[in-house]
Amino acid sequence: MNLLLTVFEIVAPVFILAGIGFAWVKLGFEYRLEFVTRLGVTLAVPSLIFVALMQTDIPAGDLTRFTLAAITGHVGLAIVFEVFVRLRGLDRRTYLSPLIFGNTGNLGLPLCIFAFGQAGLGYAVIFLAVTALLSFTYGIYLVAGKGGFGKAAGEPMVWATLLGALFLWRGWQTPLFLTNTLELLGQMAVPMMLITVGVAIARLTTQKIGQAIWLSLIKLVVCFVLGWGLAVLFGLDSVGFGIMVLQMCTPVAVTSYLLAERFKADSDAVAGMVMISTILSVGALPLILAIVL
Repeated sequence: MNLLLTVFEIVAPVFILAGIGFAWVKLGFEYRLEFVTRLGVTLAVPSLIFVALMQTDIPAGDLTRFTLAAITGHVGLAIVFEVFVRLRGLDRRTYLSPLIFGNTGNLGLPLCIFAFGQAGLGYAVIFLAVTALLSFTYGIYLVAGKGGFGKAAGEPMVWATLLGALFLWRGWQTPLFLTNTLELLGQMAVPMMLITVGVAIARLTTQKIGQAIWLSLIKLVVCFVLGWGLAVLFGLDSVGFGIMVLQMCTPVAVTSYLLAERFKADSDAVAGMVMISTILSVGALPLILAIVL
């Protein structure tokens, strides 16, 4: 009973805030998604990433192992789902990126913070940074058929990660007034990201529900098995273990839909995967959390 209550206390704020965003749109209130998203990815999330890395007290060896595990996880998913898409005869431009990349920012990062607190923030940020870097490069290549390295170089989240890692390595700290400012900006990130998820889901429409259901289930199973296996293989500590599995199992990111829409892939199919995998996560992520705690 205590475990169930703990899991509920962790996941309830995540889905309540997303539900507020969903209800906000359904009630007809205005929500400027492009503005809020730009504010988040330009200021709030980079500030959160930078401060979290600069202030982390996770041993360097543990961070290195976790980073390698996160990279290996994405590479493993790319290989498994490349074979899967080819065997099933699915359109590679449409399906491969959503199957690989999860919503490790808007949903995964807040969930990890609520579940593991400050101790897990550094791990969660590292996983998000790996996802962001690969999705802005390889992910864009998959959908657009051309490289996205220029876009990655212009992303504040990428530079926040690099600078945060540099400050961590050198043991540097920003002046207190600047640290306080960045912390305030970063505090916007979690509620903003969660409400935005609800808003984005509320505005999506799709006709490909049946296909989205079985693809989302397959993605969840593969991600859980691979995440668990890599956490064991790399010998991650208990917090890193839990965050590795949770972040691997996050649902399809709304970014995948936006890329499909922009580069003329089957955005309706991707919208279905975003919607179904997110709905599925309402039941799956609390169960996974109960297992890893």
